Amino acid sequence: MKYGCPTVKWLVLLLLIVSVLSFNFIPQRAAGVRGKPYPKSPFAHKVSRDVVDKARTVAPTAQIPVIVQLNDKANQSFESEVTRKSGQLKATLRQFNARIVDLPAKSVDELAARPDVDFISLDRQNISFGHISSTTGADAARMTVPNSTGLDGTGIGIAVLDSGIDANHTSFLDRRGRSRVIVSYDFTGENRVDDPFGHGTHVASIAAGNGRIANAQFTGIASNANLINLRVLNASGSGKVSSVLTALDWVLANRNTYNIRVVNMSLGAPAVDSYVYDPVCRAVRKLVDAGIVVVAAVGNNGINNGGKKIYGQVHSPGIEPSAITVGASNTFGTDERKDDGVATYSSRGPTRSSYLDSSGVRHYDHLIKPDLVAPGNKIIDAAAPNNYLINHNPWLDAGVSKIEGRRMMYLNGSSVATPVVAGAAALLFQADPTLTPNMVKMLLMYTAQPLAGFNMLEQGAGEVNIEGAVRLVKLMRKNVAGIQVGSPLLSITGTPIPQTMIAGQTFTWAQGIILKHNFATGLDLITRYQQIYRLGVLMGDGVMVNNGTLVRNSMLSDGVRLSDNVLVSDGSKMAAGTLFLSSGVLVSDGVLVSDGVLVSDGVLVSDAMLGPNANVQGMSTTTQADPMTVTVAPTDNGRDCFKY
Repeated sequence: MKYGCPTVKWLVLLLLIVSVLSFNFIPQRAAGVRGKPYPKSPFAHKVSRDVVDKARTVAPTAQIPVIVQLNDKANQSFESEVTRKSGQLKATLRQFNARIVDLPAKSVDELAARPDVDFISLDRQNISFGHISSTTGADAARMTVPNSTGLDGTGIGIAVLDSGIDANHTSFLDRRGRSRVIVSYDFTGENRVDDPFGHGTHVASIAAGNGRIANAQFTGIASNANLINLRVLNASGSGKVSSVLTALDWVLANRNTYNIRVVNMSLGAPAVDSYVYDPVCRAVRKLVDAGIVVVAAVGNNGINNGGKKIYGQVHSPGIEPSAITVGASNTFGTDERKDDGVATYSSRGPTRSSYLDSSGVRHYDHLIKPDLVAPGNKIIDAAAPNNYLINHNPWLDAGVSKIEGRRMMYLNGSSVATPVVAGAAALLFQADPTLTPNMVKMLLMYTAQPLAGFNMLEQGAGEVNIEGAVRLVKLMRKNVAGIQVGSPLLSITGTPIPQTMIAGQTFTWAQGIILKHNFATGLDLITRYQQIYRLGVLMGDGVMVNNGTLVRNSMLSDGVRLSDNVLVSDGSKMAAGTLFLSSGVLVSDGVLVSDGVLVSDGVLVSDAMLGPNANVQGMSTTTQADPMTVTVAPTDNGRDCFKY
């Protein structure tokens, strides 16, 4: 377009200048005239971007739902000040020292100025993402315990934060006919604990469904584990961050009563704040520090509308480094793993969450995520009666049974891959209850299978291998937490063969672990105790990057080798493959946001592309499946099978 008039030229130039200034301007205050920039505030680094953005688009007296995280300076005056400012205290999360508050837009900045306020974030929306026992190695792992039932998760509690669980489904009965859904709570306000949406029942049965239906064709990973049903997603499959936080607060307070060792979170919200400030990530960290493994879905935004790969779309709490973040693999319907790959829709790293420091400089997390992938394409498992997903998509019914309480359905996504890993964690805890969450994470990554042709931002360490992880944990010493770095970790002389056979195919383990921005390899990871395995630390705490150079401290033994590269796997062990990008590039903000410099096979979702108002949705559990050959599901004859 040509602009012949000088006045028009100046007008266009002025508009360009204004747009550039608006793009780079970070609103600093939550009070003022709607639609106009606010003056800078010294407390902007204590308020999430989407809270400020929300305050700019509503009237000053409009109520904004927020999560307020307090510090050790907290006192009772906080509640009275909220009331004085016409706010409303909705809930107190005592385990996390946080409050759920409705607050007038004009008061956000004033509340942030309090010395006892650590961070204020929006009460965001959460959405669900959405042959297993054989192809993951769970069937082989059960045979490693010489008793009548094998390794099946007995006695381990798995908390499922989802849309509810149909506790009466046959898949959740124990061998005496009693439901293994031992407790249920609703955090949505709908005052029900069943599963009208249908997602939670399916997820729970992947983690811990028995094999009574269809001659044990759809056995879950930890088939006799106890299930704790914490309903945080409503009848339409969505919910609030505050509901998730309240459920996690309950878990931390009741973990010993129900022996909760694993939490499954097949859900997520847009990752706006750095994991350092994100309230759900902080809650997850507290659970992990208390000895609970938290498994989170990476998300299902791996491709754009044009079918091109997208990088940087990991959801919260999948951005939390202490969580085991799981992506989806596609098994193409076969037990053998030579044809497995990462599902196209599975979200890719790096994490793009960020924080603003007190000087006004924004910092990005840029973690390598996911940590693992697991089967997540067209998975058949339990269907809740009359659920929303099947009612609106009848073809999701797998046709296994017409008897209510025995029906099965298909779902896809990282949400159905996540409970595979949650079930695997339960098996490891049954094999050795003294394991720390970091040791569980190490075992699953070290024994994973790297998938050829996929980089670490797509698959992490590789596809989960439960047989290898269980075999390895049974060779380890018990009660090792707290011993000196470099102390012997195995109870045997020599080392296990780092290979697993599934469906007649043998593959080599990854033999390495992801550490935030890089990875580590070496036999010392399994033969010598590393301080990064203990409680209260992150697995990346032994490593930092200084101007692109890796620096290691005394938390790792000398036999651990570090890499400053992110690789595309050749299908063998983790360190074998071609360079994708260096760690120095990964942690460099200026280079990272340059699409095509970081990734040549996809598009990086930059901060500008994923702003606080981005409408980030989870994948439809009914549509975005990768192609596979669908075989006719075995028919259920209505009689229970006890071969599981």
